[in-house]
Amino acid sequence: MSQVSTANPVPWYLWPFWMIWRFISWIVRLTGRLIATIIGFAMILLGAILCITVVLLPLGVPIIVFGFLLVMRGLF
Repeated sequence: MSQVSTANPVPWYLWPFWMIWRFISWIVRLTGRLIATIIGFAMILLGAILCITVVLLPLGVPIIVFGFLLVMRGLF
């Protein structure tokens, strides 16, 4: 007997988070877990450097968050 999986549609309010997680998963599959973790740490460092300059703070915070998510996906 074959199992038929029913795809659960993602609610519209969770769609942006789901797409970010799918993109991060794609990066991890493409590069591998170790390289993805290293890239994540580098992005966290880059975001922290950008946050030091107050002018680039709006750009630095999302880079830190994206790097943190990349590290989490690479580790777990």
